[in-house]
Formats: sequence, structure tokens, C-alpha cells
Amino acid sequence: MDGTGGTLGNGTGGRASTPATGGAAPAAAPERRLLRGLPWLVWRRHRTALSIGLLVTLGACALFAYERIGVMDFLDAKGSSPDAKGELLMEFQDKFNSMFSSDTSFLQFVPALVAIFFGAPLIASEQEHGTVKLVATQSTGRGRWIAATLGLPLAIAVLCTVLLSAAFTWLWSPARELAMFGDWLGGGAFESTGPVLVAMTLFLTSCGIAFGMLIKRVVAAMVATAVFSAATSLIWTEKVRVHLGTLRNYTYPFDGEGPVTPRGSIQIDDWLATADGKLFGINTCTSPEATADACRAKLGIVNRVIQYLDYPQMAGMQWLGAGILLALTVLVLGFVLWQAHRRPL
Repeated sequence: MDGTGGTLGNGTGGRASTPATGGAAPAAAPERRLLRGLPWLVWRRHRTALSIGLLVTLGACALFAYERIGVMDFLDAKGSSPDAKGELLMEFQDKFNSMFSSDTSFLQFVPALVAIFFGAPLIASEQEHGTVKLVATQSTGRGRWIAATLGLPLAIAVLCTVLLSAAFTWLWSPARELAMFGDWLGGGAFESTGPVLVAMTLFLTSCGIAFGMLIKRVVAAMVATAVFSAATSLIWTEKVRVHLGTLRNYTYPFDGEGPVTPRGSIQIDDWLATADGKLFGINTCTSPEATADACRAKLGIVNRVIQYLDYPQMAGMQWLGAGILLALTVLVLGFVLWQAHRRPL
């Protein structure tokens, strides 16, 4: 009995000393994550929308890369500059116009889609469901919370739009004189390449966030953002874009041959002019020929003037426009931060 007790005692003692000698399995190492703290919580909260955005971006970039194969095969076989008769230009449109139109339409809608379906609900959903009130009960300050809530989604928006813009630029650049009839301003390339896509996305998304914070209802904020996005697109197209560059004038005699503007130029306006450069609308003196000749003689009209934007201005125009949009974005986000600190969310 004593032996048995001794044996049990020794066995028990041996087992009890095992942890002290390091015999047990070590504790599991802490999980390593790319995001920690508040950014990780923001990702968890919005991971579905953010993941969809990343997947759509990768899919679109892959599609642009695939489309480029066919475009380059065509250009290698037939050239990239329009011929005098326009036959190559029309052949390219028959083969690729619908493709480029679809691509640019998608990219032009990206800023509004991000603003409506992600920007507007970002804070509005937290307010509508009351989860934003939990911030006040946590040790995390309101400033840190709003910075993380805005910072991660906007950073992912920048990443996605940079990739989309770069991929489409890679597709469009070799065929720029043929794609969309060579119209780099009105054909969609201006907003789909370079920094404009990124800047417009940030601006509209920040406006959507502001609408959501002020309205505090997801659906109403989305509607307001959609209306604002449509108005912004109209103003940008009709009032802003053309004024980002410097109009060039090509003057030629009224009865002379048509203008020979640089390749890749976009005609903006057409005027009648006097010898000293005074401009009249193109429809001036359009009455019957005899009367029209007398009208032009009376006004001193002897020339026609074509105003155009040349292709070398495109990059500068894009950066100027992007700078304006980014400045407005900073103002809107500043307003959002001010509102977040000024009154309860």
C-alpha cells in the first residue's frame, strides 16, 4: 500500500513538473493581420463592399489586358494613324468602337457608383442603426474613429481607381488616334485615363459621405448623392472641361480651303472674323448669297477661324482638373471632420 502510494506520488509529481520543464506544447502564436485596431474593425464592418470593389477592379483590369491583345494585333497589321480617306478609321470603329464605348461608359460611371453605393451609406448606416453611439462608450476617441472610418475606404478607392485608370490607359494609348474617332476629350478617354478618374471618385465619394452624415438616412442620402453626381457630371462636361486648356486659333480665308489642324486636335468652335481679328458667330450673314456677300462686306468679314484643343494639352488639362477636384475633396472632408467634432453623430 505504501509502495502503491509512493508510486502514485512519484508519478503525479513527475507529471506535475512537466510544464515547469517545458514538456507541454507551447502556446499558439498570436495571429498576424495586415490591419489591426480600428482599420481592421472598419474592414470587418464593410468587407463585403470593399471586397466586391477589389474583385471588380481586378476583373476589369484583366479584361482591358485581354482586349489590348486584339487592338495591338490590328494596329500591328494595319497601322495606328488614320489615312486620308478615313477607311482605316471606319474599319477600326466597326471592330472596336462598341468595346471602347462600353469600357469608357463603365469607367465614367465608377465615381458615381462608388459615391452612391458606398460613400453615402458609410456613416449614414451607422447613424440610422444607432451603432455610431457606441463610439461614445468606448475608449476610442471620436476623431480616431472618424479618421479610420474614412481613411481605409478612401484608400481602397484610390487603389482601385489608380489600377483601372492605368490599365485603360495602357489599352487606349496605342490606338488614341483611332479609338472613339480620335476624340480624346468628348469620347470618354479624358475622364477614364490619368488622374481624373481618381480625383472624381474621391470628390463624389466624399460628397456622398457628407450627405449621409447630414441626412442620416441611407436611402435618402443615396438619392441625394445620385442627383448631385448627375449635376456634377453635367457641369464638368459643359462648363469646366473645355476651359482647362488653352484654345488654339487657326485662321484661313473665308473662301479658302478648309483648316489643317494638328493631328489629334479637337475642334471646339467655328467663327467668322474680320482682318483685325474681330469674331462673329458662324451663322452671321446666312441670308441668300447676294445679301450674305453684302452683309459680310459691310461687317468686314474676310476670314474663318477654327478654335481647337491639341492633344499635347491633354495631360496638363487632366492634372489641372484633378487638382481642382482634389482641392474640393479636401474641403468636403474637412467639413465632415468638423461636423463630427462639432455635434453628436
